Amino acid sequence: MSSTVSRAIQILELCSALPRTAADIAADLGVHRTTILRTLLTLQDAGMVRQTSPGVFGAGFRLAALARSAMENFDLRAIAHPSLAALSAKLGLTVQFAVPNRDRITYVDKIEPANSIVLNTIIGGDVVINTAGVAKAILAFSPEREKAMILERATFERYTERTITNMTAFDQALEEVRQQGWAYDDGEYDALSNCIAAPVRDHSQRVVGAVSITSFRSQTDIAALKQHLPALIATTTTISNDLGWKPASA
Repeated sequence: MSSTVSRAIQILELCSALPRTAADIAADLGVHRTTILRTLLTLQDAGMVRQTSPGVFGAGFRLAALARSAMENFDLRAIAHPSLAALSAKLGLTVQFAVPNRDRITYVDKIEPANSIVLNTIIGGDVVINTAGVAKAILAFSPEREKAMILERATFERYTERTITNMTAFDQALEEVRQQGWAYDDGEYDALSNCIAAPVRDHSQRVVGAVSITSFRSQTDIAALKQHLPALIATTTTISNDLGWKPASA
């Protein structure tokens, strides 16, 4: 990938997350402000960014339209969404769907019903590998090469006192997931929330995603959240079946 294209992608990611000035972006990327401004103006002409106020650039309307179109045509999300919506409606809890995406894991769907926890994750955003239940549910069953590529990006940054901060402990967590078939996040990214997650498989038995159920830890601890495991597993099984999956013994 050329440096110009790579820089443009970085700028789009930054502006999509939060409107910023050219100086802000230059500081983040370690590039001269003039270079950043030149790229911003090119992206603005293409409709990919827009000035939300003078000198402050955010996501452009064309970029939003392309993202919406891509999501509408993303078959895996389209197949999974009805089951995710049904699960969220049944439990009244926040449901998320994430998939492996080259060297990262990406959220592709999220449903937040009224009175449920609101998460700061975004559709199209990256999963924090060492804290998320969906990451554990995917990586526990991923081929070693794919797992290594994703884990190479993991920083093991500490977010709460429960965060897993080293590879040895994370490997132990993945082994636990392999044994029990599901994963959890017990306040590892945000002390206010917890979740349980389970993998989704396709016709080749490959894990192609994971679904999580998230709640307030103060209202529902992991033991209580486990009571929803049958509903979660039924949902991931339905999505897997829709993708052509059959139990290995079948």
